[in-house]
Amino acid sequence: MGEGRYLYCVANDNQKVSLGKIGIEGNEVYTIPYKNLCAVVHNCPAEPYESEDSERVRNWVIAHERVVELAWGKFGVVLPLSFDTIIKGEEGSDPEKNIKNWLKEDYENLKEKMTKVRGKAEYGVQIFWDPKIIADKIAQTNEEIKKLDREIKSKPEGAAYMYKHKLENLLKRDIEKEADRCFKDLYERVKNCVDDIRVEKTKKEKGKQMLMNLSCLLPLDASKKLGEELERIDKMEEFSVHFTGPWPPYSFT
Repeated sequence: MGEGRYLYCVANDNQKVSLGKIGIEGNEVYTIPYKNLCAVVHNCPAEPYESEDSERVRNWVIAHERVVELAWGKFGVVLPLSFDTIIKGEEGSDPEKNIKNWLKEDYENLKEKMTKVRGKAEYGVQIFWDPKIIADKIAQTNEEIKKLDREIKSKPEGAAYMYKHKLENLLKRDIEKEADRCFKDLYERVKNCVDDIRVEKTKKEKGKQMLMNLSCLLPLDASKKLGEELERIDKMEEFSVHFTGPWPPYSFT
């Protein structure tokens, strides 16, 4: 097993300093500088952080994020790396030298990314909707569905079954169309309040249906405009909003 360096983030600093024993499992975290950049790391074996204990893995991830946030607070600008990024030492080269070589080779790209996120933070926007409210509104306004509903009520139970099936398909189709329309409308409303935006995978939430999951990049002092727009959306009967941040810019580096 070789030696490695666990990489938390790249920061805007040119000194080699210790941040203390704040890393995963209490490892000492320190910086490896190159010009006016530095890698924030701890020493580790050159093997992945893997475990069948989900709680242990969760604690590792939390520790990783905590180090990135502390580095963000100390250095002002960071480029976070994903959990379990390890630079290994190769034959004739130690991992610290490999990190410096990487910083050297990718220097211009890293500096460009630093410029993009300087003074900015990431915010999470999750918008949920209530399909039942949407379905009720469609049923009340769609003439074809209203007509089918009247026919169902006028038919004997056996004959009504086919009409019910047709009505359900129509309703499903119109709900999907409405979901697409709402997504496009809400996306534009959020996009107009931010510098950059990423569409993430929606997640399943108990008792809720997530319509969109967005990562947004914007200046720290400009979050009020986004917050006010999200408040307006949250007040609409069919929607609810979950707004989180500020975070280091994980999704934009």
